[in-house]
Amino acid sequence: MPPICGDFNMRIDRSGIWFYQGSPIGRLALVKLFSTVLRRDDEGLYWLTTPVENGRIEVEDAPFIAVEALFEGQGRDRIIKFRTNVDDVVTLDSNHPLRVAFDASGQEPRPYICVRANLEARLARSVYYHLVEIGEPSDQDEAVFGIWSSGQFFPLGRI
Repeated sequence: MPPICGDFNMRIDRSGIWFYQGSPIGRLALVKLFSTVLRRDDEGLYWLTTPVENGRIEVEDAPFIAVEALFEGQGRDRIIKFRTNVDDVVTLDSNHPLRVAFDASGQEPRPYICVRANLEARLARSVYYHLVEIGEPSDQDEAVFGIWSSGQFFPLGRI
């Protein structure tokens, strides 16, 4: 592990915008590069780790946003893939599960998909609503509403 350099004075806001010293990073290619060396430790801290340095960054919610859902097939045979704001494509499956948290009031769903090792993408509202449109009740409990992908049922919430 490279030496810890402290805080890099970088943050990712709730919208998925990357900032350096308070200014947005305007070059998508640079954001994509940084995203490849981003990691989250077991304590929930985010780090940019290169071969020569290791520095903390602040992440307000999730480091990535799932901005598009791609669908192949239907029903239980459906495969759903998500494209993130840094152009990663992630298949919804057992290695990349979906989880739905709720805001402090318990009313507003906040859906996330695991992108890679402890890093998640929050689904954009429009993407989540698209999933709700194709959702269906669970075979096990009709009060649970969700979607099928990669032969697995992923709950979106309760009816």
